[in-house]
Amino acid sequence: MGVAVALAWVFPDAGAKGGALHPELINKFGVSLIFFLHGLTLSFAALLAGTKQWRVHALVQIATFVLFPLLGLLLLAAGSALAPELKTGLFFLCALPSTISSSIALTAAARGNVPVAVFNATLSSLLGVVLTPLWLSLVLGTTGHALPFGSVVLDLLLWLVLPLVVGQGARPLLGKWATAHKSRIGVIDRLTILMLVYTSFCDSVKGGVWKSGATPLLVAGGASVLLLAAALGLTWLAGGGLGLGRAERIAALFCGSKKTLASGVPMARLIFGAQPGLAIILLPIMIYHPLQLLVGGWLAGRLARPE
Repeated sequence: MGVAVALAWVFPDAGAKGGALHPELINKFGVSLIFFLHGLTLSFAALLAGTKQWRVHALVQIATFVLFPLLGLLLLAAGSALAPELKTGLFFLCALPSTISSSIALTAAARGNVPVAVFNATLSSLLGVVLTPLWLSLVLGTTGHALPFGSVVLDLLLWLVLPLVVGQGARPLLGKWATAHKSRIGVIDRLTILMLVYTSFCDSVKGGVWKSGATPLLVAGGASVLLLAAALGLTWLAGGGLGLGRAERIAALFCGSKKTLASGVPMARLIFGAQPGLAIILLPIMIYHPLQLLVGGWLAGRLARPE
């Protein structure tokens, strides 16, 4: 991500709107490719295996789509003097669905319930297609920045859900090939995300968005630390209060505290378009993502130890 941002600073013309890379076209095709690959590598059998633990499912989805947005509203109230793009970015982070790959990987590393993690991470991604823009529409509408909810959802269904369904439908033909080349598919997925990050920052550099200095970076970093600490603590305590087993609490901990960069960048491109402030909107999730992996890896190591 650092290299992608640096390239945007040095060569902003190619990735900006109207540039040689034609980002208005390749971004949408990149989004579709990411979700086609997600559908192609997603095991439906593993998803079904985790459907029965309804208390865990309720906890994870409430943490993702209720707790986080409420925390986001508190941040907006506390930071009323912040720039509009940064406020939008902080709430966008809070409204995003959970991750898939890192939630499952950390749950497995911590000896948690992996089928439950697979189910909840996938369900969260699907619910996010509707709930993320719905939350944004409600909150941005109250601040005078109306979001066309219906058209946004239709766009997300076309460029996110449809490729996911097509990828899932292609599994009988390409599933074995996808499993054998999972690492290469992961490289394509990450390179596509980096391309989206690059084009997002190109528009912001050309638009002079970063003239405000390091303030957005410091605010986004501090807010990310507070959000992650609150989500981890409250999710773990709630799992104990619901009487969940240790393996289920671990799955809820990681799925309920994660926010997706892989879906967040494509969703931001579709929801907010190519406005110059998009890089500021993406800044909180770009900081939260490596932070959650760093803290999550440390927690997984501690939780994997015998009690």
